[in-house]
Amino acid sequence: MEETVTAGQLRERGNALFQAGDHAAALAAYTQALSLCQAEPERAVLHRNRAACYLKLEDYAKAEADASKAIEADGRDMKALFRRSQALQKLGRLDQAVSDLQRCVSLEPKNKAFQEALRALGSTMHEKMKTMSCTDSKVEQMFQILLDPQEKDVDKKQKAAQNLIVLAREEAGAEKIFQSDGVRLLTQLLDTAKADLMLAALRTLVGLCSGHRSRSMAILTELGSSRLSAVLGVEHEQVSLAACNLLHVMFDSLKEGMQKDFRGKEDALVLDSSKEQKVLIKDLLELLPLEGASAHGRDNALNLLIKVVPRKSPKDINNSMTLWVIDQGLKKILEVGSTVCGAPGSLPVTENSRMSASVLLSKLYDDLKCDAERENFHHLCEDYVRSWFEGQELAGKLRAIQTVSCLLQGPSEAGNRVLELEGIMDSILSLCASVREAHQLVAVEALIHAADKAKRASFITANGVSLLKEIYKHSERDSIRIRALVGLCKLGSAGGTDFSMKQFAEGSTMKLAKQCRKWLCNEAIDAGTRRWAVEGLAYLTFDADVKEEFVEDKAAMQAMFQLTKSEDRSVLYAVASTLVNCTNSYDHEEPDPQMLELAKYAKQHIPEQHPKDKPDFVKRRVRKLLTAGVVSALACVVKSENPALTNSCRELISRVFLALVAEAEDRGCVVAQGGGKALIPLSLEGTEVGQTKAAQALAKITITSNPEMAFPGERIYEVVRPLVSLLHLQRSGLENFEGLMALTNLAGISERLRQKILKERAVPMIEGYMFEEHELIRLAATECMCNMAMSKEVQELFLDEGSDRLKLMVLYSGEEDEKLRRAASGTLAMLTALHPPICKRIPRVTVHWLEILQALLLSPSAELQHRGAVVVMNMMAAAREVAEQLIASEMLEILSVLAKDEDKPRVAQAARESLARAVEYGLIEPNPHQQ
Repeated sequence: MEETVTAGQLRERGNALFQAGDHAAALAAYTQALSLCQAEPERAVLHRNRAACYLKLEDYAKAEADASKAIEADGRDMKALFRRSQALQKLGRLDQAVSDLQRCVSLEPKNKAFQEALRALGSTMHEKMKTMSCTDSKVEQMFQILLDPQEKDVDKKQKAAQNLIVLAREEAGAEKIFQSDGVRLLTQLLDTAKADLMLAALRTLVGLCSGHRSRSMAILTELGSSRLSAVLGVEHEQVSLAACNLLHVMFDSLKEGMQKDFRGKEDALVLDSSKEQKVLIKDLLELLPLEGASAHGRDNALNLLIKVVPRKSPKDINNSMTLWVIDQGLKKILEVGSTVCGAPGSLPVTENSRMSASVLLSKLYDDLKCDAERENFHHLCEDYVRSWFEGQELAGKLRAIQTVSCLLQGPSEAGNRVLELEGIMDSILSLCASVREAHQLVAVEALIHAADKAKRASFITANGVSLLKEIYKHSERDSIRIRALVGLCKLGSAGGTDFSMKQFAEGSTMKLAKQCRKWLCNEAIDAGTRRWAVEGLAYLTFDADVKEEFVEDKAAMQAMFQLTKSEDRSVLYAVASTLVNCTNSYDHEEPDPQMLELAKYAKQHIPEQHPKDKPDFVKRRVRKLLTAGVVSALACVVKSENPALTNSCRELISRVFLALVAEAEDRGCVVAQGGGKALIPLSLEGTEVGQTKAAQALAKITITSNPEMAFPGERIYEVVRPLVSLLHLQRSGLENFEGLMALTNLAGISERLRQKILKERAVPMIEGYMFEEHELIRLAATECMCNMAMSKEVQELFLDEGSDRLKLMVLYSGEEDEKLRRAASGTLAMLTALHPPICKRIPRVTVHWLEILQALLLSPSAELQHRGAVVVMNMMAAAREVAEQLIASEMLEILSVLAKDEDKPRVAQAARESLARAVEYGLIEPNPHQQ
């Protein structure tokens, strides 16, 4: 039976631990004592002691709370008052800290420590007041410089603007600007229409609104959402982008409310901000079809709507904002999507505008929850297409066809529906033969987008291939020929990676690919047209011969990587698809041999793998891509926040990264080129498959590299969550294993990382895998637990009543698998050293404990012997009754032999310490021949 510990004993233990500098353990002892103690005076002392621990652990809010509880019991408790004043000072509540210190001085006027602390705090407050008054005058001065039309010193104005922006980033500075009539003055700066002053105003407003709902509401009321959307639509690109950033920050603040320590106060001031959000969104929608708005402003408005309208998670059941936007603005979004560049009266758009409109439409459609909502979306789209197509001139029909393209690139179900409308397909086919380049471009692009949609593919194969071939052979315009070629590539790749399902005659695919590479490398052709060459390769690289030739063409690879940095980001998906094909990182299952036999017997088609898609070829292709700079290119793509980087595009990039880190020797190169940094956001956002692939790539890097070098600084803590996600039950055995291995490496680095792993609730999952049948997963989980056991919280888990954790570790220390024994016995050695109460528990968890420890000491492995000897030494030191049980067995004889083994000095030393402890307890006589 374990002796009962009293609150007094726990308090004494806490005092000893505090004196020894183990503040976390002291806190645990005081907390346990509180749970046993009922008497108010003793509880007050324990609260006071806990406050001291929290101060040392830098948890000032809890220190203040505990000190306050002690003061409630005894208002003259000087130690509690002093500790509360220290906590309040750290929390920035200086006036309250002074009040507590003054009370201490009045209770003990001669105490020099109290007097000195009060003097120092007074000086701090004086400096703060001085700074604040100085800040007041600085704010006023900065605005005077910026608003003075006579001030001609450009450097002075720039410095004043920068100081204002920096000041707004700090909460105290932001509040000071806000209280000093700052919003009115910032509005004046915006109204100057001078780009540098507008940028200063917008960037300062970002600081004022960031994470502060009530200020955001007040600023929005003062400025007016129509003014902000007008600034968003200006021609100056940087000003428009800054306005977009401000609006995004406002949306976040209005949605989430206060994220700082003022939640109570904030919620009392502002209860509902949905009305303000709708006003902002309405103005953004109004901007889309506005002829006077700039092309960049239109793109920024679309990008903002993509970020703020759809639900972040399906768990959020309220999609009312999406329904409202569809009702109010679907046709306005289609106005951008249907724009025909160069047509009279067309809206100013960039190369990315139509793609952004497609992405927004796709996200709105995906956010719908039922058939009725989707049917309404379809009707609105059909009505819009009909309004341009029926009874309209050629210009209207072109707008209708452009809308079809936009929908096919976004919510393809809606695209298929409008494609079925009477006359649409016939118009597309007839316009493909138009003599006017602009008309032909619109029609050919629509045909291409329709070609890979299942409903129309067979119709287009029958009617479109001959037409596309004619255009490709006879058109004099490269812009048309390249698009026709992509259409042919799409139709020619219908068999995917199936070598036996080639659509074209032998050699045709290679000729098309060669022409694509030629166009891709031709810098005389504009980037918008060259991206179609990548679209072609995205389909042609299903063929392994094309892949092999492509990776040999370094100029083509680098031209493709260069295109990812161009203005037209719609190329990203095609680039990612090409790389997935080259690295074979798409999903492919090995067919069941029995099913193959059945298929042959039934004369069914059997997919065949191309000989050049075998692992050795793939490995060589990966190396060539790495040499060409693929990692740097992908890292730049991930870094750029662009609507074209859709979730499906992110998934493709994650697949490529996983293929790039497949070989351990390539991982250093991937990290050096920025791959580790790029994988973190990929693992936290996107499709579930994409996040898992990125997390697995992170795990592979963490297993074989030094994590502190691969993920320097704070980045290493961001890796934990993706790795923990690999432990979920729906993940594969390999993903579980790699996740555990990677977490083992991280857990061995620092307590802060172990705390992060604990916070992500990984320990129960790690424990679960310790019971896994697969021996490698079981071993990895045990090794991970060994490193996690360095944390106090994990050590405490091994003492939980009714838990088999400790029993499992003891039993695993006696398993036949030497690696498992090494991991389990290492955990026991650490646990018994760091948490002595565990030593008393070991004899009670299993009757086999003695024979398991003896087997460790008699093992031929020096490592196992040493671990066993350390466990025994710790158990001997923990309690006399445990030492008695050990010495009463054959352990005494084993220890006596090991103590003389000069070949294993570490084992001998542990054995001698165990025997010395037995002598100290009076269990054995001292050996006169041993020192």
